[in-house]
Amino acid sequence: MRPDVLNAYFAALTDLPGIGPKLARPFGRLLGKPEGARVLDLLLHLPSSTLDRRARPTVAELVPGEIGTVRVHIDRHQPTPPGSRAPYRVYAHDDTGDMVLVFFAADRGRMEHMLPVGEDRWVSGTVQLYDGIPQIVHPDRVLDDAGLARLPPVEPVYPLVEGLGQGHLRRAIAAAVQRTGAEHAPLLPDWGSLPGGPEFHAALAKVHQPQDTADATPAGTAWRRLAYDELLAGQLALALVRARTVRKTGRPVVGTGALAAKILAALPFALTGSQETALAAIRADLGSGNRMLRLLQGDVGSGKTVVALLAAATVIEAGHQAAIMAPTEILARQHLKTISPLAEAAGIRVALLTGREKGKAREAIRSALAAGDVDLVIGTHALFQEGVGFADLALAVVDEQHRFGVHQRLALASKGEAVDVLVMTATPIPRTLVLTYFGDMDSSELREKPKGRKPIDTRMVAMDRLDEVIARLGHALTEGRRVYWICPLVEESETSDLAAAEERFADLKQHFGDAVGLVHGKMKGTEKDAAMGAFARGETRILVATTVVEVGVDVPEASIIVIEHAERFGLAQLHQLRGRVGRGDVASICLLVYRRPLGEIARARLEALRESDDGFYLAEKDLELRGEGDLLGTRQSGLPGFRVARLEVHGDLLERARSEARTLVAADPNLEGERGRALRLLLHIFERDVAVRLLDAG
Repeated sequence: MRPDVLNAYFAALTDLPGIGPKLARPFGRLLGKPEGARVLDLLLHLPSSTLDRRARPTVAELVPGEIGTVRVHIDRHQPTPPGSRAPYRVYAHDDTGDMVLVFFAADRGRMEHMLPVGEDRWVSGTVQLYDGIPQIVHPDRVLDDAGLARLPPVEPVYPLVEGLGQGHLRRAIAAAVQRTGAEHAPLLPDWGSLPGGPEFHAALAKVHQPQDTADATPAGTAWRRLAYDELLAGQLALALVRARTVRKTGRPVVGTGALAAKILAALPFALTGSQETALAAIRADLGSGNRMLRLLQGDVGSGKTVVALLAAATVIEAGHQAAIMAPTEILARQHLKTISPLAEAAGIRVALLTGREKGKAREAIRSALAAGDVDLVIGTHALFQEGVGFADLALAVVDEQHRFGVHQRLALASKGEAVDVLVMTATPIPRTLVLTYFGDMDSSELREKPKGRKPIDTRMVAMDRLDEVIARLGHALTEGRRVYWICPLVEESETSDLAAAEERFADLKQHFGDAVGLVHGKMKGTEKDAAMGAFARGETRILVATTVVEVGVDVPEASIIVIEHAERFGLAQLHQLRGRVGRGDVASICLLVYRRPLGEIARARLEALRESDDGFYLAEKDLELRGEGDLLGTRQSGLPGFRVARLEVHGDLLERARSEARTLVAADPNLEGERGRALRLLLHIFERDVAVRLLDAG
C-alpha cells in the first residue's frame, strides 16, 4: 500500500482547480496518461526553456529576436478595415522612440479596453523590426503597473499538445506545487539524496517557479537534485531485486554435453569465438552456487538464439526445463522456426505458448509443461500468467529485455526454484545504459558478424526524389528481389505529417498491384502471420510495414529496405531495421529517405549509419548525439525512459547513485531504518514500487 503522506502527489489531476473533464483529456495526452493523469505526473513535467522578463529596456534598446518587456504610452488604434485581412495595429511610444503592437483577428472593443489610448501599459513579447520600427506581434503580456508587479521575472516554457496553452500549464502547476507544498511538504521526510541540494518539494518548486533562468535547466541545482532522486530510485530498485533474486543460493546445474553436441552437429556453421566465450560464461554461472542474472548483447544476426538454445540444452541435460520469452508473437514464432530443426535433431521437446493458443490446445500445452513433457517452451508474456506452471523450470531466457518490466522478468523467474535468468538484446546498449536499466548485471557480448554476411550499401535519399526510388524498385522486382518499406506510423494523425503505412501501401499498390503486402501493429496475430508468410514465400514482393518488423523477422531473400522519414528514428533502431536485409547471398541496399531540411543531429545520425555497421559503435554514437531520451526506441519499445534525468547532463550522477544504492541495501536490506523508510517513499514517487512490493513480500 502507498503511504498516505503521498496522497497529495497521487491525487487525480482533476482534483486541481480549473481542470475539468474537457481539459483532463489533453493533459492526459501530454503526460502520457490518457486513462487519468495525476498531480505527480504534472509536477514531473519539467520546462523545456524559460522566458526572462527581468530586463526593462527602452524602445530604443529593444533587440530584434529577443523578448522585450517595455513601458509605452498608447497613442492610437488602427482597426482592421471591414472585409480586410490586414492586422489590427496599435501605435505607441516612449521617450526614446515609436513602436507598433500587431494583432490578427482582433476584437476592437477588447483591444480598446486592454490598450486604452492616452494611458501607459507594459507590453512583453518577442521583438521584430518592420520598416525600421520595432513591433511585437501578439504580445505575451499587456499589463498595468499592478499587473507587472505580479508578473514572474522568469517564466517556464513547457512542451505542449494540441488543446493546451502555456497558461493552462502554468496555472495547473502552480496549483499542484501549492497543493503538495503547504500542508504536505513538512510531512514528507527528506531522503537527502544529493547533499547540498534543496529538499524534494523545494526542488520541484524551484524548477517550476524559477527566480533565475538557471533554476529551470537540467544543469541547475534543483533539477540535479530531482535527477539524482530518479537515478537513485532506479538503482535502488535494481539493487533490491538483485539482492533477492541473484544472491539467494542458486542450485548448481551441470549438463552432460550430450544434447549440445547433437545441436552443434546439426548447425550448418561453427560457433564464433564470442559465442563460445559467452556460452562458457553462462555454463559457469549455471554450475555455480549463485543464481545467474546475465545480459547477452549481440548485434542483429550475431547468433544469440543459438547460444540461448545451447544454454537451455545444458539445463535440459540435467533433467530440468527452460523457457524463452519474447516480446511479440512474431518474434516468438521466429525463435520457434530457428530452434525447431535443431531441437528435433537433439530430441528436445519444444512447445509454443502465446496469446493465440486458446481452449483445448492451450490446456494441452499447460498440462504438458506441468507434467514435464515439454523441455523447452517458447512464448510471449503468456508464459508468466497465472495458471501456467512448470514441472521444474531452471532457466528463463528473456529476449529483447528492454520491452519487459522488471516485475515481468521476476514473474517468469518465480515459476521455478532458484531459476537462472539470461536476458538478451539485439540493440547493443552503452555501458552507462546497462548500469541504468540492468544494474550490476553480468554481461556478455557477441561481437562477430555471422559468416557469409555481405556488407549493406546504405544511402541517403531526399523525400522529393521518392518517384525515382519507386521507379528503381520496379527494376529490382523484375530482377526477383524483395523489398521492405518501413513507415513510422499506422495512420495519419492530425498533428503529424508522417507518411502512413496504409497510405503508402495504397500508393505502392497503384504501381505494383498485388505484389505489395502490409503488416502493422494494429493487425490481428493471424493477419500479421499471413502477411509475413506471403512475403517469405515470395507471393508478395514489397512488404510495407511499421517497426513491427524491427526484430526477429528473417527473410533471407529480402535485399532492399526503404526507411521512410529515417530522420525520425533513433540510430539504434535504424541499425535494427537495416539488419532485416543482408541475410542472403545477394548484395543488399538500405535507403534512408529523409525530409528536407535535415537538422544537424539528424544528419549526423544518418551519416553515422552510412559509415558504420558496428551496432556497439552506433549505440555509443546515439547516446552522444541525443542522450538516452528514446535511445533504444523507448517510445516504440516501452523501455522506461527517464522523466527528469538526462544522461548527457547527469551521467556523472549515475555511478554515485549506483554506489549509494549498493551501500544502502547492504546496510539496510529491508529499508527499515529511518532513511530506509524515507527511501521507500522515493521508490513510490518514481514508480519503482515493484521493489517495495518485493520488500513487503519478504
